[in-house]
Amino acid sequence: MVDDALLGLLVAFAVAAGLTPLVAKLAIRIGAVDQPRARGLAEKPTPLLGGLAIFAGAEIAGFMFLPLDEDPYKAVLAAAAVITLVGAIDDWRALPASWKLAGELLAALVLVLSGTSVETFTLPFIGSVSLGSAGEPLTVLGLVAIMNAVNFTDGVDGLAAGVCAISAAAFAPIAFDLGRDGAGILACITCGAAAGFLVYNFHPASVFMGDCGALLLGLLLGATIIEGSLKTNAVIALFVPLFVLAVPFMDTTFVVLKRVKYRRPVYQADTNHFHHRFARIGFSQRRTVAYLYAWTATMAGLAVALRFVPYSDDHGHFRLWPTIIMAVLIALALAASVYVVYTLEILKFKRFRMRAADPGTDEHEIDRQVEHDLETGEFPRVR
Repeated sequence: MVDDALLGLLVAFAVAAGLTPLVAKLAIRIGAVDQPRARGLAEKPTPLLGGLAIFAGAEIAGFMFLPLDEDPYKAVLAAAAVITLVGAIDDWRALPASWKLAGELLAALVLVLSGTSVETFTLPFIGSVSLGSAGEPLTVLGLVAIMNAVNFTDGVDGLAAGVCAISAAAFAPIAFDLGRDGAGILACITCGAAAGFLVYNFHPASVFMGDCGALLLGLLLGATIIEGSLKTNAVIALFVPLFVLAVPFMDTTFVVLKRVKYRRPVYQADTNHFHHRFARIGFSQRRTVAYLYAWTATMAGLAVALRFVPYSDDHGHFRLWPTIIMAVLIALALAASVYVVYTLEILKFKRFRMRAADPGTDEHEIDRQVEHDLETGEFPRVR
C-alpha cells in the first residue's frame, strides 16, 4: 500500500505539473483571468482554472491507486468532480454566494451519503463520544468549513497549494499507522497534485488555482481527515486535523469573527487574512509564504509526533524522555504560533500610530483612527 501511495503521489504530481500550462492557456482563451484589485495581492492579470490540472492529477492517480472497491473512495472521485465543476464555473462567471454554497453542500453530501461521515470519536479521559443522528449533518458542515478554509487561504502565490501539500504529507503516515491505507493513499495523491501545480504557482505565479482548485483541495483533505483519522478510535484522532490545518482554521476563524463583529456578510471578501496582514507590515509574497509554510510544517510535525513519539504506554503512564521530547515540540509549536500572532497583532498598528503621531495628538483620536482602520480593513503600510 505504501508503494501505491508513493506511485500515486508521483503520478498526481506529473499529471498536474504537465497539464497546468495547458489549463492556463485555456483560461486565457475563455476569459477566466483574475484581474489585479484593491483587496488582492496579484500584480498582473493571471489565468485561473489551475484547479483543473489538480483535479486531473488527483482523478487519474485515484483511478489507478485508490481502493475503488470501497464505496467511500468512489464517492471521493465523484464529489471531486462536482466541486471542481462548481468552482470552475465560478472562476469563469462568478456565481452568487448561495449557488456556490449549494454546490459545496452537494459535493459534501455525495461523500456523506456514501458512508464518509463521523459517528463517534474518542476524547482523552472521557472515552468514546457518539454523535448519533447529528453525525451526518455535522460532517457535511465540517467538509464545507474545510473547503472554505482552504479557499480563504488562497490569496497569495503558492500559499494554498503549499499548505495543502504539507498538510496532506502529514496526514499520510498517520493514516497508514492507524490502518487506514486508502486514506493514506488519498493523502499522498492530494500532496502530489498540489505540489505539481505549485511548480507554476509559486511566486511569481503564472497561473492561479481559482475556486475550483481551492475547494477541491479542501474536499480532498476533508475526506482524508474523516477516513484516515476521525473514523478511528485513536485518542489523537480529533486533534490531528486541528493541528495539521491550524493555519487555515485560525485564519478563517479570525476573519469570520471580524466580519461578524462589524456586521459584514461572512461571505464578503476583505483584507484581514493573514497574508494581507503580512503584506501590510512590509513582507514580500515569498517571505509571507515562507512564514506560513514554516508555521504549517511546525504544527503538522507536532501532529505526526503525537502519533509516533511513544510518550505514553496507553495506560496513563508517561515515559520520561519521550514525554520531554513531546513537551519541547509542543513548546516550539506554541512559540511559533505566539510569534506569528504577535507579528500580526492588530494593536501593533496602534503603537505605530502613537510613535508616528504628532506630539499634540490626543490618544483618543488615535483610538478612533485605529477603530476606523479595523472597520474598513485599511491600515498604513509599515516598513
